[in-house]
Amino acid sequence: MKLPRDIGGYALASLLAKYGYQTMHQTGSHIRLVSLIKNRQHCITIPAHKTLKVGTLSGILKDVASYLEIDFLKLCKELFD
Repeated sequence: MKLPRDIGGYALASLLAKYGYQTMHQTGSHIRLVSLIKNRQHCITIPAHKTLKVGTLSGILKDVASYLEIDFLKLCKELFD
């Protein structure tokens, strides 16, 4: 699956909210999200840019997929389809 080339940091943060991620705080141009869904805290940082680079987006989604213990491609389909 091809990742979207036009998704921004705020849009990604709102998409990840359905997986239990909440905005903890924002410092400068970075949004810090936290999730406690698996009885352990998981934090990720997302750049608050208009569009995220594909490598950055891929790295964030791989980290989230690993935490949620689901396949990367399945996560991408659920988020972007």
